Amino acid sequence: MTIPTTTAPPVGVPAAPDLPADLEALLRRLRLPHIRRHAPDVLATAKAQRWEPAEVLRALLVEEAAGRERSALATRRAVAGFPTGKTFDAWQPEASAIPAPTQAALRTLEWVGRRENLVVCGPSGTGKTFLLEALGQHAVEAGLKVAWFTLENLGALLRRHRADDTVTKAITRILRADLIVIDDIGLLPVSADAAEGLYRLVDAAYEKRSVAVSSNLHPAAFDELMPKTLATATVDRLLHHAHICQTSGDSVRLSQALAGTGVRPLT
Repeated sequence: MTIPTTTAPPVGVPAAPDLPADLEALLRRLRLPHIRRHAPDVLATAKAQRWEPAEVLRALLVEEAAGRERSALATRRAVAGFPTGKTFDAWQPEASAIPAPTQAALRTLEWVGRRENLVVCGPSGTGKTFLLEALGQHAVEAGLKVAWFTLENLGALLRRHRADDTVTKAITRILRADLIVIDDIGLLPVSADAAEGLYRLVDAAYEKRSVAVSSNLHPAAFDELMPKTLATATVDRLLHHAHICQTSGDSVRLSQALAGTGVRPLT
């Protein structure tokens, strides 16, 4: 018999009674919240349909496993700190200058497993951040951990932890993520703290974790943003095992604005 993943009782099945207090307390003690939540409906359905004991147990365990997966996904999303929540559901591959085969290869996430980096560079509004966020969301859905930063975030993190000499510990915590994203390099002036934070993170992640960056500038021009010695050391490590994708064309946001598709019509 196939056990449904939903525990809503079928039509004609009476409302499920509450679990006995001692059983509910035991489920709390064992930290089985999803079984505790769905057990009344599962048991009512099982009684009405005369399930075998193994089928009841299977249905309850399916609910617990599914609930834990949903909770873990929500936690990974929250910890990642994505800026907007964009996913590949809204992505238009044909609108990107990045070749379709390259987009497809990136979506496999095999490069993350190989600890390779990704650099997406090009003019503002050409989908760099959208692509990185969609890849990050895809990685989270695949069970990977993602950490999202801007250069300003890195500078603030460095200042906060330099006060008590815990910068190295903070970087180590970031490296718990499988994929580290640094967005919009070159959009704003780079402070000394942000430049140092970028170098420290890229250096610590080198050949250990995947780093993905978006930038208005090609990494070869990072010495326009930060001291040349620091830029050279950063780019050397970043590009050694990196895929470089360049975007081009007009700003998608501007095009949508001029076409009147960026807002809903006023009525």
